Amino acid sequence: MDDDEKAIADRISELKIELGDDLLILGHHYQRDQIVMHADLLGDSFLLSEMAAASKAKNIVFCGVHFMAESADILTEDDQIIILPNLRAGCSMADMAVLPDVEQAWQEILESSELSDPIYRDDTDAVAEEGESFLVPVTYMNSSADLKAFVGRHGGVVCTSTNAQGVLEWAFERAGKNGAVLFFPDQHLGRNTGLKMGIPADQMSIWTPGEENPVASDTRIILWHGYCSVHKRFTVAQIEEFRQRNPQGLVVVHPECTQEVVAAADANGSTEFIRNYVAEQPSGTKVAIGTEINMVARLNNEHSNMEIECLDDNVCPCSTMYMIHPVYLLDVLERIIAGEEPNRIIVPDDIQAGSLLALNRMLAITR
Repeated sequence: MDDDEKAIADRISELKIELGDDLLILGHHYQRDQIVMHADLLGDSFLLSEMAAASKAKNIVFCGVHFMAESADILTEDDQIIILPNLRAGCSMADMAVLPDVEQAWQEILESSELSDPIYRDDTDAVAEEGESFLVPVTYMNSSADLKAFVGRHGGVVCTSTNAQGVLEWAFERAGKNGAVLFFPDQHLGRNTGLKMGIPADQMSIWTPGEENPVASDTRIILWHGYCSVHKRFTVAQIEEFRQRNPQGLVVVHPECTQEVVAAADANGSTEFIRNYVAEQPSGTKVAIGTEINMVARLNNEHSNMEIECLDDNVCPCSTMYMIHPVYLLDVLERIIAGEEPNRIIVPDDIQAGSLLALNRMLAITR
């Protein structure tokens, strides 16, 4: 850390002391160490939102990306202020599914199939009865609040990479014997979860806006075309190269990786799963991880008794997470001290209502 970086870090620490219990700084696992060192709590996206909801702090600075801060605003009280240090910090995957495209896809699927919208019975928690087949929307947590609200209004649910299988099982129960799920925005999480559940690959199809998207009558999951730009970089060739160097080594990857990579790995799961998986290994284990480099490097530092590396030694940090620079964190803290509400994330009430429906359904399933 050079002199300028140290001065910024010292000033952030001073402001944290000055703000005291009125401030909570949340840090995602993918953040750089210079941000993590200031975080009061560290976790993945939904865990951090739940931590925000459990807090009494007035000012909650979310060192993550936009959709995460939205979820925190939805779950916290109206008098709590959710702040994103850099408003440009979005998510390329989340941006691949926007509300107008999803609404159009929804209508096209309904018009070209025997599937029905669950809300046609004016019951957003409807379960398909004999002879009915519903199209049930499921959105990954990595999506905008207006898509979560769309899902809530149409009888659907939110999922995380941890609970995706349980959520899909719930969705299929409501869809009926011949029903289907529209899963967005990440095709790979949807496909990997479907395969894990025993759904054949030929009963899953890709939906790409602006293209012809035929949906066969036996399709169970319609997968949005989105993907994570970091996790799609990992390959089977990288796994094979690691195994050649380390025949007894272990490979763990995130389920946002391609199906081929997930199949070739020893284990796959969320950021919290990966952290726990590594912690459970005996001393001397060599582990290759397919996820964001900041998290991998931090795990390597935390477990000096192991050899931990990233599957792709050329992988860059998540570019949007990297937009949360200590300078931006310092700026919003200075402005809070000055009485401002800088970079506040506010989800409109109507969107909050639909989003809460979808989030509460998820919580009811997983708790």
